Amino acid sequence: MADTKFAKIIAGEIPADKVYEDEHCIAINDINPQAPVHVLVIPKQPIEKLADARPDDQALLGHLMLAAGNIARQLGVDDAFRLIVNNGAGAGQTVFHLHLHIIAGRSFAEGKMVG
Repeated sequence: MADTKFAKIIAGEIPADKVYEDEHCIAINDINPQAPVHVLVIPKQPIEKLADARPDDQALLGHLMLAAGNIARQLGVDDAFRLIVNNGAGAGQTVFHLHLHIIAGRSFAEGKMVG
């Protein structure tokens, strides 16, 4: 995998507005937020996109989901948030290092996709 912007953030080479970190992932505020709360949850282990995950990535993927819930609680948006994963350029993925978007803080129109 190429040295992505997220890999550089994880390595501390690029500054980021971190809201959470543990041994498996970091969470940062999105630099182009689509809602008042827009946080990216990024695994430290690089996986290019969700479809590239292997069975041995299962524990990490589960950890990301639990971390997203913890982060939403920490931010006070655990009652209403969206969790989005874009898989591939055609789905809007611009950095090819798997990441989850936590989006909250505004009403989402039913039937409209965000992110």
